[in-house]
Amino acid sequence: MTVQTRLALADQREGADLAAFLGRLLRFDRAAAVRLQAVPGPGGAGDADVDVDGGGVLAVFGRLPLGGAAVLAVRTVRLAGPVAAADLTVSAGQLLEAVDEAGAALTPPAPVTGPSWAGLLPPRSGWQPLGRPPVDRVVGEVLAAVEEFKRRTAEVPDHHRTRQAVDAIADEIWSRPLAAAEGLPLRAAHAAHAIGFLRPGTPLAAHRAGPWLRLDAPAGSVALRAAAAPGAGLGLSPLR
Repeated sequence: MTVQTRLALADQREGADLAAFLGRLLRFDRAAAVRLQAVPGPGGAGDADVDVDGGGVLAVFGRLPLGGAAVLAVRTVRLAGPVAAADLTVSAGQLLEAVDEAGAALTPPAPVTGPSWAGLLPPRSGWQPLGRPPVDRVVGEVLAAVEEFKRRTAEVPDHHRTRQAVDAIADEIWSRPLAAAEGLPLRAAHAAHAIGFLRPGTPLAAHRAGPWLRLDAPAGSVALRAAAAPGAGLGLSPLR
């Protein structure tokens, strides 16, 4: 994929969903970068200089800036027509501007120097199933935890309500196991909810590969490493 390569999307909905995903990322970090990986469809080639028959997918990886135990959000976009394998990191804001929803197309902007997280992505294979948690139960747990976070932070006296104190409360809450899916922390479900992946009636699936954990939904996936760093909570709020 070159900077000027125009990618045809499978339909207008793909463009709208990608734009919504990028918009949510930018609410959390106006300077967000995303890593793009174009994967040819069946019968395609891995050579970035070779056009292939059939469509493919574009995987868009973004990082929710939630402290040391950051969560990666992944949105896959179905492509139409030939696509060559490619891998680059770009500005999320510039990518959003490049989405042509009406024309169901996308022209990736110029690459940027990738942030450190972009060099450590979850594996593509080796995932073992952990279960299929009901989305209603997952959302219920997340909303209850959000209310607890708000209540407990409000109870902290103003002169003690430092970022460190707020993050400590958040980390204690979001590090708890998710009752609806054994092996996953609440942090994964909260991230999926914050990025808009948890929708009523949609099927979910949890997986693990080594230290990596993943929660899948039709709208996208979130992934994180199992070992959480102290103070790594979801205490940050989206930019207004």
